[in-house]
Amino acid sequence: MKILHLLYESRGDYFGIGGVGTRAYEIYRHLKDRHEITLLCKKYPGAVDGKIEGLRHIFVGTESRSLSRTLISYAYHAVQFVRRCGSEFDIVVEEFSPAIPTLLPAFTKKPIILQVQGHTGRLYFAKYNPFYAVTLYVMESLMPFFYKNFIHITSAAADRLPARQKSLIAIISNGISPELLNIAPTEGEYILYLGRIDIYGKGLDILLKAYMDFFAVFPAIRLVIAGDGKDMEKFKDMLMDLPEDVRKNIELLGWVDGDIKREVIRKALCAVFPSRHEVQAIALMEVMASEKPVIVSSIPGLGFIADWRAGMTFETEHALSLSRCMKAIVTSEERKDMGRRGRELLREFTWDKIALRYESFLCDIAGTDRN
Repeated sequence: MKILHLLYESRGDYFGIGGVGTRAYEIYRHLKDRHEITLLCKKYPGAVDGKIEGLRHIFVGTESRSLSRTLISYAYHAVQFVRRCGSEFDIVVEEFSPAIPTLLPAFTKKPIILQVQGHTGRLYFAKYNPFYAVTLYVMESLMPFFYKNFIHITSAAADRLPARQKSLIAIISNGISPELLNIAPTEGEYILYLGRIDIYGKGLDILLKAYMDFFAVFPAIRLVIAGDGKDMEKFKDMLMDLPEDVRKNIELLGWVDGDIKREVIRKALCAVFPSRHEVQAIALMEVMASEKPVIVSSIPGLGFIADWRAGMTFETEHALSLSRCMKAIVTSEERKDMGRRGRELLREFTWDKIALRYESFLCDIAGTDRN
């Protein structure tokens, strides 16, 4: 099967890579020997067409350090590529983003699957200026009606997004690397944040306020921040505004991967995810699979943490509530049991199994065999 995947973030991207890109690379790592896979990615300074991790990459759009300009250019050039070359593929997978309104079904008769990894809704108005927020909100509401085949990450997320009647919908979760299930956890003296440096979306401003309160009681326990993203420089400025003793106890690791990431997770006391908006964070799943307890905000979709007693939940956007959970979990005798319950929950969510479900749905839509 020849698969074209419109992937707006890719390895080496100037603007960083998050869960959307990570999911694609993990799934296709297991499928690339059986299918011809082409990733159509947005161009960034220095991007060159060719093979990356064994996958064909084609970069389209305008090289720019402006994200909005890059996305708009990518939408236009992606449509033109599909119009010219879409007939070469058996199926097209498009990542859903209201900032990239391709309305692709109007330009090709090939089967298209819209992969939806999140739904922001009214949070746009808290994050962006009113004009941009209205545009994104309207596009997020209208775009799905142009499509009839969908992959959603969770059933809760699927329920929040409208779709045409008689749409074909698959719920295919994110996954974890199986080696995480074999990590022998230990405990260092730090709390971990692992994920994209997106101050508003990931609640990093809340985390810093909570850590200041936590530090007053537990000054020997550090906060380790592992990740990168568009807000890194702004986040570093926020750190400079903290008292010096607090600032010295916060370590910025930048992007971590492979053995380094596994070791960082393995030695953490716990991990914290203070997001204002989240669907199914891969970093959260990786931490849980590594037998570590987690602290999450009380947003929709993360209630399973409390249900499974795999960690603690704090009141979204409330720094003192987060601080109380951090204090409670580092003194809890149940901390290791929380980690064990989280690992058991994720045993069936390895990327190889996720890839098979994904492949099966694509084959069904394309009307082809797996091989």
